[in-house]
Amino acid sequence: MSSLRRSTSAAAALVIAASGLVLGSSPASALENGLLRTPPMGFNNWNSTQCRAEFNEAMIKGIADIFVSKGLKAAGYTYVNIDDCWALPARNSAGDLVPDPARFPGGIKALADYVHGKGLKFGIYTSAGTKTCNTAGFPGALGHEQQDANLFASWGVDYLKYDNCNNQGVDAQQRYKAMRDALAKSGRPIAYSICEWGQNKPWTWAAPVGNLWRTTGDISDKWSSMIGKAQTNRGLAQYAGPGHWNDPDMLEVGNGGMTAAEYRTHFSLWAMMAAPLLIGSDLRKASDDSFAILKNTDVIALDQDPLGKQATVLSANGGLVVYSKVLANGDRAVALSNETSATATISTSASATGIGGASSYTLKDLWSKAVRSTTGTISASVPSHATVLYRLSSGAARYEAESATVSAGGTIDANHAGFSGTGFANGANAVGSYVEWQVTGPASALTFGYANGTTAARPVDIAVDGTVVATGVPFPPTGAWTTWSTVARPVSLAAGAHTVRVTATTADGPANLDYLDLSR
Repeated sequence: MSSLRRSTSAAAALVIAASGLVLGSSPASALENGLLRTPPMGFNNWNSTQCRAEFNEAMIKGIADIFVSKGLKAAGYTYVNIDDCWALPARNSAGDLVPDPARFPGGIKALADYVHGKGLKFGIYTSAGTKTCNTAGFPGALGHEQQDANLFASWGVDYLKYDNCNNQGVDAQQRYKAMRDALAKSGRPIAYSICEWGQNKPWTWAAPVGNLWRTTGDISDKWSSMIGKAQTNRGLAQYAGPGHWNDPDMLEVGNGGMTAAEYRTHFSLWAMMAAPLLIGSDLRKASDDSFAILKNTDVIALDQDPLGKQATVLSANGGLVVYSKVLANGDRAVALSNETSATATISTSASATGIGGASSYTLKDLWSKAVRSTTGTISASVPSHATVLYRLSSGAARYEAESATVSAGGTIDANHAGFSGTGFANGANAVGSYVEWQVTGPASALTFGYANGTTAARPVDIAVDGTVVATGVPFPPTGAWTTWSTVARPVSLAAGAHTVRVTATTADGPANLDYLDLSR
């Protein structure tokens, strides 16, 4: 197989909405630590306590208890993370960080053990500078990267938030790569959160460095701050994917500064943007309404979708914004978000999402749970600062590439992230190379999931039951082998068993094929 099949590109984002074709780009490589294949879910104390005395061992243990007793663990929340002010203001004689004995009398390892005993993971904080961000001047890790990484590993730390204060003007990439390398040598898998505030556009360089990176400054518990973070983050979809995520900062849900509708918008947009879902409220004081928002498993499923696509903006007119997110099973998530001060009707269509052609679709409202059918129109009257969130399904039946027959020289591979199922078909680089599925009709359209990391289209003939029904169908470049898109073609497939084969018409062979969807 040609080495061209394994090339990657960091091409700029390209989005085309035509004939059901949507293209995008993503970073050429990502941090290979195997962690955070979906965005992290958990807790961080900063938004609710900052450095006040209530931030202590008892609080963190209480949060871990609530994760279990209130069903947050069952909903997918995993990390219990502590922020600034956990240490004494000076290192000990060996140069090690020392937990504040007033806040954490049992020490950090004992606290991590307690969290692990609940089936959860534990995270900690420091800064890529000489001191952390608090004015008390707690020691940072600049110049102590390996020593601190080894100490964190010995305590059982699973997640590091690495801030940006007191950085002495040292190049950001140099500082954050130093800690990446130190964590890799520590002997423990530790998820790595780059808290650089978006100052040096980390989305352009941080995918091989960290598992997530802040795209904004700190969030606060008010509408203007939250929606501003969303507006900054939503244009960066091309940089997110499994193991490397855009981070518009932690959740404010439950802290009391926004309305219930605004908090639902907050949670909806973070899920659509494949953002970390790190609870920033004191769960010991949170209302039932807050728990209902945080435990909405339909919304969480969008954030945790294994395809790892961040939503893109289909339209944004005068504060009326439509987002669309491609999901692993072929569905689309659609958010109709009203940033204005008055109720407004927001509309889009199924075709605009690139889901392919179907005579009707199912729309599920993920907050009201109402389900209805549509021939393609998606529209709602949306109150001020609210968001209507739908899951759009075409009723398609999915056939993964790993269930297909691949001609001689082709393989089923899994070395490019972002595919559906367990692998994709990498056909031989030859004219006549094919991938063939056994399917069951009826169907009105065929939709192929694929990636093409070259700069030229990979045309194929499509045959049904041995008869060619479409010739020279192009599978255009997607920007990278890790960037997955779709090609759809109408078909009239009767009920019963059928064979669908795609055959390469050039020596380059077919694109990498991920799945075949049959629209009913």
